[in-house]
Amino acid sequence: MNRLPQKRSEWEQILAWHEPWLRAVVRARVRDGEVVDEVMQEVFLAAARHEIPTDRVGSGRWLYRVAVRQALLYRRRRERIRRLAARYGRNGPPPHRATDGGDPLQWLLDEERRQHVRTALEELPGRDAEILLLKYTQEFNYGRLSEYLGISRAAVEARLHRARQRLRSALTRTSVVEVQA
Repeated sequence: MNRLPQKRSEWEQILAWHEPWLRAVVRARVRDGEVVDEVMQEVFLAAARHEIPTDRVGSGRWLYRVAVRQALLYRRRRERIRRLAARYGRNGPPPHRATDGGDPLQWLLDEERRQHVRTALEELPGRDAEILLLKYTQEFNYGRLSEYLGISRAAVEARLHRARQRLRSALTRTSVVEVQA
Protein backbone atom coordinates (compact mmCIF):
# COMPACT_ATOMS: atom_id res chain seq x y z
CA MET A 1 0.00 0.00 0.00
CA ASN A 2 1.27 3.48 -0.85
CA ARG A 3 1.95 5.69 2.11
CA LEU A 4 3.82 8.82 3.02
CA PRO A 5 6.32 8.71 5.87
CA GLN A 6 4.66 8.88 9.29
CA LYS A 7 5.00 12.64 9.60
CA ARG A 8 4.52 15.09 6.80
CA SER A 9 7.52 17.02 8.04
CA GLU A 10 9.62 13.84 7.63
CA TRP A 11 8.56 13.63 3.97
CA GLU A 12 9.28 17.33 3.43
CA GLN A 13 12.70 16.98 5.08
CA ILE A 14 13.62 14.08 2.82
CA LEU A 15 12.67 16.02 -0.30
CA ALA A 16 14.36 19.21 0.92
CA TRP A 17 17.55 17.28 1.66
CA HIS A 18 17.76 15.79 -1.83
CA GLU A 19 16.24 18.60 -3.92
CA PRO A 20 19.41 20.60 -4.74
CA TRP A 21 21.33 17.71 -6.28
CA LEU A 22 18.22 16.26 -7.90
CA ARG A 23 17.74 19.60 -9.64
CA ALA A 24 21.30 19.33 -10.99
CA VAL A 25 20.60 15.80 -12.24
CA VAL A 26 17.40 16.92 -13.95
CA ARG A 27 19.06 20.00 -15.47
CA ALA A 28 21.82 17.81 -16.90
CA ARG A 29 19.33 15.33 -18.32
CA VAL A 30 16.85 17.74 -19.91
CA ARG A 31 19.49 20.29 -20.97
CA ASP A 32 17.04 23.12 -20.47
CA GLY A 33 17.11 25.11 -17.23
CA GLU A 34 13.65 26.53 -17.84
CA VAL A 35 11.89 23.16 -17.53
CA VAL A 36 13.66 21.89 -14.42
CA ASP A 37 10.77 23.05 -12.19
CA GLU A 38 8.25 21.18 -14.35
CA VAL A 39 10.22 17.93 -14.21
CA MET A 40 10.90 18.33 -10.48
CA GLN A 41 7.17 18.73 -9.93
CA GLU A 42 6.68 15.36 -11.60
CA VAL A 43 9.39 13.87 -9.38
CA PHE A 44 7.67 15.20 -6.24
CA LEU A 45 4.30 13.93 -7.44
CA ALA A 46 5.79 10.48 -7.96
CA ALA A 47 7.30 10.68 -4.48
CA ALA A 48 3.90 11.57 -3.04
CA ARG A 49 2.25 8.63 -4.80
CA HIS A 50 4.70 5.96 -3.68
CA GLU A 51 6.39 4.80 -0.53
CA ILE A 52 9.69 6.61 -0.07
CA PRO A 53 12.45 4.92 1.87
CA THR A 54 12.88 6.98 5.04
CA ASP A 55 16.67 6.67 5.30
CA ARG A 56 18.67 9.31 3.43
CA VAL A 57 20.71 6.89 1.33
CA GLY A 58 17.74 4.74 0.30
CA SER A 59 15.55 7.74 -0.38
CA GLY A 60 18.33 9.38 -2.41
CA ARG A 61 18.76 6.34 -4.65
CA TRP A 62 15.01 6.02 -5.12
CA LEU A 63 14.54 9.73 -5.87
CA TYR A 64 17.49 9.64 -8.27
CA ARG A 65 15.86 6.85 -10.29
CA VAL A 66 12.56 8.75 -10.30
CA ALA A 67 14.27 11.99 -11.38
CA VAL A 68 16.12 10.26 -14.22
CA ARG A 69 12.93 8.53 -15.36
CA GLN A 70 10.96 11.78 -15.30
CA ALA A 71 13.70 13.63 -17.19
CA LEU A 72 13.77 10.91 -19.84
CA LEU A 73 9.99 10.96 -20.11
CA TYR A 74 10.08 14.73 -20.53
CA ARG A 75 12.70 14.50 -23.29
CA ARG A 76 10.72 11.76 -25.01
CA ARG A 77 7.54 13.88 -24.91
CA ARG A 78 9.42 16.92 -26.19
CA GLU A 79 10.92 14.91 -29.07
CA ARG A 80 7.52 13.47 -30.03
CA ILE A 81 6.03 16.95 -30.11
CA ARG A 82 8.97 18.30 -32.10
CA ARG A 83 8.55 15.53 -34.68
CA LEU A 84 4.80 16.04 -34.74
CA ALA A 85 5.18 19.78 -35.23
CA ALA A 86 7.82 19.24 -37.93
CA ARG A 87 5.63 16.73 -39.73
CA TYR A 88 2.61 18.99 -39.48
CA GLY A 89 4.61 22.00 -40.64
CA ARG A 90 6.17 20.06 -43.51
CA ASN A 91 3.12 18.19 -44.73
CA GLY A 92 0.32 20.29 -43.34
CA PRO A 93 -3.21 19.05 -43.38
CA PRO A 94 -4.47 17.28 -46.48
CA PRO A 95 -4.66 19.86 -49.25
CA HIS A 96 -7.99 21.09 -50.54
CA ARG A 97 -7.61 21.10 -54.26
CA ALA A 98 -9.31 23.71 -56.34
CA THR A 99 -9.67 21.04 -59.02
CA ASP A 100 -12.20 19.19 -56.83
CA GLY A 101 -14.87 21.50 -58.21
CA GLY A 102 -14.25 23.99 -55.37
CA ASP A 103 -13.65 27.67 -55.64
CA PRO A 104 -9.94 28.46 -56.28
CA LEU A 105 -10.21 31.67 -54.24
CA GLN A 106 -11.63 29.74 -51.28
CA TRP A 107 -8.81 27.21 -51.56
CA LEU A 108 -6.24 30.02 -51.51
CA LEU A 109 -7.88 31.68 -48.49
CA ASP A 110 -8.00 28.32 -46.64
CA GLU A 111 -4.33 27.70 -47.37
CA GLU A 112 -3.42 31.17 -46.11
CA ARG A 113 -5.46 30.59 -42.94
CA ARG A 114 -3.66 27.28 -42.31
CA GLN A 115 -0.29 29.04 -42.64
CA HIS A 116 -1.35 31.67 -40.10
CA VAL A 117 -2.41 28.92 -37.68
CA ARG A 118 0.97 27.17 -38.10
CA THR A 119 2.78 30.43 -37.39
CA ALA A 120 0.62 31.13 -34.33
CA LEU A 121 1.26 27.59 -33.04
CA GLU A 122 5.00 28.20 -33.24
CA GLU A 123 4.58 31.28 -31.01
CA LEU A 124 2.74 29.34 -28.29
CA PRO A 125 4.49 27.78 -25.30
CA GLY A 126 5.43 24.14 -25.93
CA ARG A 127 2.77 22.72 -23.60
CA ASP A 128 0.00 24.64 -25.38
CA ALA A 129 1.18 23.67 -28.85
CA GLU A 130 1.60 20.08 -27.67
CA ILE A 131 -1.93 19.67 -26.38
CA LEU A 132 -3.49 21.45 -29.37
CA LEU A 133 -1.55 19.36 -31.87
CA LEU A 134 -2.42 16.13 -30.09
CA LYS A 135 -6.08 17.09 -29.88
CA TYR A 136 -6.54 18.34 -33.43
CA THR A 137 -3.94 16.58 -35.57
CA GLN A 138 -3.84 13.22 -33.79
CA GLU A 139 -7.53 13.44 -32.83
CA PHE A 140 -6.87 12.42 -29.22
CA ASN A 141 -9.98 12.56 -27.05
CA TYR A 142 -9.85 13.93 -23.48
CA GLY A 143 -9.37 10.45 -22.01
CA ARG A 144 -6.42 9.65 -24.26
CA LEU A 145 -4.87 13.07 -23.65
CA SER A 146 -5.25 12.47 -19.93
CA GLU A 147 -3.47 9.12 -20.20
CA TYR A 148 -0.75 10.37 -22.53
CA LEU A 149 0.05 13.51 -20.57
CA GLY A 150 -0.40 11.85 -17.19
CA ILE A 151 -2.86 14.44 -15.91
CA SER A 152 -6.51 14.37 -14.91
CA ARG A 153 -9.32 14.90 -17.39
CA ALA A 154 -10.16 18.21 -15.68
CA ALA A 155 -6.55 19.34 -16.15
CA VAL A 156 -6.74 18.39 -19.83
CA GLU A 157 -9.90 20.48 -20.23
CA ALA A 158 -8.29 23.44 -18.45
CA ARG A 159 -5.07 23.22 -20.49
CA LEU A 160 -7.00 22.96 -23.75
CA HIS A 161 -9.13 25.95 -22.80
CA ARG A 162 -6.06 28.07 -22.00
CA ALA A 163 -4.22 26.87 -25.12
CA ARG A 164 -7.19 27.74 -27.32
CA GLN A 165 -7.37 31.20 -25.74
CA ARG A 166 -3.66 31.78 -26.36
CA LEU A 167 -3.97 30.56 -29.95
CA ARG A 168 -6.98 32.81 -30.49
CA SER A 169 -5.01 35.73 -29.04
CA ALA A 170 -2.03 35.00 -31.32
CA LEU A 171 -4.33 34.80 -34.33
CA THR A 172 -6.04 38.04 -33.32
CA ARG A 173 -2.66 39.80 -33.24
CA THR A 174 -2.09 38.73 -36.85
CA SER A 175 -5.61 39.92 -37.78
CA VAL A 176 -6.65 36.45 -38.89
CA VAL A 177 -9.41 36.27 -36.31
CA GLU A 178 -11.70 39.20 -35.76
CA VAL A 179 -12.45 40.18 -32.18
CA GLN A 180 -16.13 39.82 -31.41
CA ALA A 181 -17.60 42.32 -29.00
